[in-house]
Amino acid sequence: MTPVLIETQYLPSVAFFAALYGASEIILERHEHYVKQSYRNRCQVVDVNGKRDLAVPVIHRSGKVLITDVRIDYSQKWVNNHWRCIQSAYGKAPYFEYYADDFHDILYAMPANLYELNRQLLSMCLKALRFDMKVSESVSYVKTVESGVSDLRNAIDVKKPAGMKGIFTSVPYAQVFGSSFVDNASIIDLIFCVGPDAAKTVRNSRSADLNK
Repeated sequence: MTPVLIETQYLPSVAFFAALYGASEIILERHEHYVKQSYRNRCQVVDVNGKRDLAVPVIHRSGKVLITDVRIDYSQKWVNNHWRCIQSAYGKAPYFEYYADDFHDILYAMPANLYELNRQLLSMCLKALRFDMKVSESVSYVKTVESGVSDLRNAIDVKKPAGMKGIFTSVPYAQVFGSSFVDNASIIDLIFCVGPDAAKTVRNSRSADLNK
C-alpha cells in the first residue's frame, strides 16, 4: 500500500478511516489553510434523535490562516457540552467504559490549537482501531503530490457527500439507538459500539476503488 496525504479532522468519520486502511504511512497536511464549515472542526455522533453535529469553536484572523494557527475558543464551554453529549449518546454502548477515559483526557487537556487537538484524537482512534502505521507531517504545501503518494486531502467533505462514493461503502453495525442504521458517523460511534471489531468494519467499508 502507498502513503496517504490527508488533512486532520475532529473525531473523523468511518469514511475517513476507510480511506486510511492499509496505508503504509499517514502524512498529515499541516501546511494547508483552514477551511470553514468542514470536518476539520466538527463531527457527527448518533443519539436518540439521529445524527447530531458537534463543532469546536475556533478563533482565527480573517482571510487565509494556516491550520496550525487556528486556536480553540475555550471561553465557550464546548468541552463540557461535547462530553455530556458523548456520554448521553454512548454511555450505554458495550465498549464505552473501555475507551471513554482516553477520549475524555484528550478533550479535557484542552490543547491550544485545533491541529494539535485533532492530531491527538487521531492517534487515540488509530490506537483503538489497532492500526499500526507510521504517522508523519507534511514539510510544505504542494498542489501536486509526488508519485507513489495518495492525495486524499478534502476527499472527505461535509459539503460533498457524493464525492465519498469512491472511498466508502456503508456497512451496518449494531448502534445504541433505534432500529434504523445511521451511517458514516464519527469513528467513536463505531468504536464504542463494536470495540475490537471496529477495524473489521472499517476494512469492509473501504471502497473497492481504493484497492485498485
